Amino acid sequence: MKKIQFKTLTLLLCLMVSHSVFKAVAQESGKHLFNQDWQFHKGDLDLKEKQIDNANWRAVTLPHDWSIEGPFDAQWASGTGFLPGGIAWYRKKFDIDSYNANKRYAIYFDGVYKNSDVWINGTWIGRRPNGFIAFEYDLTPYLKQSGNEILVRVDHSQYADSRFYTGSGIYRNVYLKTKTPVHFKTWGIGFETPEVNSEQASFLVSAEFQNTANASANLEVQAVLADATGNTIHTESLPAEADAKTSAAITFKGIVKSPKLWSPKHPNLYTLTLNLLDNGEIIDSQAQQVGFRSFHFDANTGFTLNGENMLLKGVCIHHDAGALGAAVPKEVWAERLQTLKDLGCNAIRMSHYPHQDYLYELCDEMGFLVQDEAFDEWARGKNKWIEGWNVGTPGNDGSYDAFAEWGKRDVQDMIKRNRNRPSIIMWSIGNEIDYPNDPYTHPVLDTGRNPQIFGRGFKPGNPSAEALGILAKELVAAAKEIDTTRPITAALAGVPMSNETTYPESLDLVGYNYQEYRYAEDHQKYPDRIIYGSENGDAYAAWKAVTENPHITSQFIWTAFDFIGEARPWPKRGSEAGILDLAGKPKPDFYFRQSLWSEKPMVYLATANTEENARRRRNLKAVWSGDEGIPTFVAFYSNAEEVELILNGKPLGKQEVIYADDAMPYFKVPYQDGKLEARAYRNGAVVAKTVLQTPQKLKELKMREAQLPEVITKSDILILDFELLDKNGTLITDQDQEVHFTLDDSLILLGVENADQSSHRSFTDTTHFTHNGKLRAYFKKTGNAGTLRINPKNDSLKNLSYTIK
Repeated sequence: MKKIQFKTLTLLLCLMVSHSVFKAVAQESGKHLFNQDWQFHKGDLDLKEKQIDNANWRAVTLPHDWSIEGPFDAQWASGTGFLPGGIAWYRKKFDIDSYNANKRYAIYFDGVYKNSDVWINGTWIGRRPNGFIAFEYDLTPYLKQSGNEILVRVDHSQYADSRFYTGSGIYRNVYLKTKTPVHFKTWGIGFETPEVNSEQASFLVSAEFQNTANASANLEVQAVLADATGNTIHTESLPAEADAKTSAAITFKGIVKSPKLWSPKHPNLYTLTLNLLDNGEIIDSQAQQVGFRSFHFDANTGFTLNGENMLLKGVCIHHDAGALGAAVPKEVWAERLQTLKDLGCNAIRMSHYPHQDYLYELCDEMGFLVQDEAFDEWARGKNKWIEGWNVGTPGNDGSYDAFAEWGKRDVQDMIKRNRNRPSIIMWSIGNEIDYPNDPYTHPVLDTGRNPQIFGRGFKPGNPSAEALGILAKELVAAAKEIDTTRPITAALAGVPMSNETTYPESLDLVGYNYQEYRYAEDHQKYPDRIIYGSENGDAYAAWKAVTENPHITSQFIWTAFDFIGEARPWPKRGSEAGILDLAGKPKPDFYFRQSLWSEKPMVYLATANTEENARRRRNLKAVWSGDEGIPTFVAFYSNAEEVELILNGKPLGKQEVIYADDAMPYFKVPYQDGKLEARAYRNGAVVAKTVLQTPQKLKELKMREAQLPEVITKSDILILDFELLDKNGTLITDQDQEVHFTLDDSLILLGVENADQSSHRSFTDTTHFTHNGKLRAYFKKTGNAGTLRINPKNDSLKNLSYTIK
């Protein structure tokens, strides 16, 4: 077979980059959202029996997660939040404006959970078992100008197939693509930066495309590079001859002088656009957000970005957002990421699967270093808890049954989809695949400190841990066929067991989950191994294990946000491991972490009912109330040198900010109604203040629109927060109220979240209770003018309204 032949194009680009802010463009010509006008049927249908037209369908707009619609029920699995799975169908009937039989048409799904089968006009065109992987099908041979019908069957009948909430259905974006016969391949653009420093950066661009026509074509390939202001810096074209039914690649090499480097503090982006031209007309185009940065991991010195040694202050996240389930709008994640910025976080672990497409765009634009992860299990299934986390008898359904056929392709597709993103610094092939006896085992589990976690001791009937090294080697090789510019890693749970296999040596980086005690010991034993914290608790000792071991580069806190699933026994619906709740609101531990990670001066106060709880950061509340004269324990966190406490204008003394593993700082204060103030000092000057005030009588339900970060330039999502306040603006946490929403056709209610892990009310009910004085509601604007009315059931609280223009 002949291939398209190209000359090599070398670009020498001398860029003087402006400090102006420009939002980089990432787009593909002919690619459009295909989310509107779908229909949904819960339950299975038989195509042979022609049940499609007689089924009960309801209209939905994608993304759509049917599991989050509930109802919650103890009959389902705690692992996935006591929410249902099942089988369901989606249908969309559509015409194609300006249909052209000579063009190519494709449908692109960013993710369907799971086991999706797709038909177009009665013809089956494909199946994808993995519910987290993006995929595309060619529709061209089966389409007509009008009267098209696409059907998608989704099989999540194994509802207890995960240790965490997955959602069900077409829960991510869908796109329709229209292309000319000669076009760039999906994920066909590659961007690499072999050498980068502040003086110059080299780059390598590869572009794969194909000619699907029966005749050869004389084409031009045009490369356009734009700087941070949107100005075109360089445009150059090459002639190219494309034979029929062939595909090939073109490579560009170039140098950028004085590049504006990408980093978490300065996420500078460029726009690289590649065009295909036929007789001067652009027939296909792809624009990529790209960035210039260099990074390096070292076994002794940790992580270096752009020549600067730095710590990865990371968090683990799941893809759900409480009431919204897995179908989370981009705006919601943007607001959540801004909260993580305020925390001082600079890194995110996409646990334990590829996430929504736009989430990576936001990480590029807002400045987060990313670990992208492929799997939570490989060829063998893990325990999935049914009655509650570590309670009862686990199930063993999962994704492992598709691994042999799809595993290598899944990891490669994950990498192809995101390989040009400057935010991504490592690819993970798996999370806790080596969990001891779940299912893999080894005789070493009978020795020393190694009998650990679930299933203590060696279990000869379980599969041998030796398989881990064999499978890891295969996955690493598959990953490096696509990208050799980033290291391959995995998050290990049973390090002592894996150390007895070839698993760790197959990896470029070895992630340790909750194994801080092994950092120094394993560094001595395996001096060439690059070790990092891939999943960690939020104890102070876990952070000291990073700061006191120069070879350890990171901490990834489990987790940033509470999430649905991995729940304790009913009625709990999710995990409370987060330092932010299901509504994305900070808990006291958020501020403890902020005191360790943030450079901005801060101080935080919270009270505990016992001295032990104050010392150990347990059951803290940011509330000043109690009985007169009774001792109250006031915990405080700050990144300043010392903190002064003042009660009703009377100084109570200062304390140095000194943290210890089991002795966090606190004041012991005889309670008195009024105002408790903390002042934080550096070099003798006040740099931060905070106040707790005794709550008075409930006065109002306060409404506020959540502010979205600058990266969101246009939005049809409305996020409203509600708080119960007294006359001083103090939050009332112990008098929760019922609130009713009255909507007209200007808004669609997406969900209401009060962060109560035991609440089972439908998220789209228009009546909800506040929890600890707070409530958050998500709406989608329809484009119509109208008014949202909020009616508290408490007659002493006035009604509120929000006008939609």
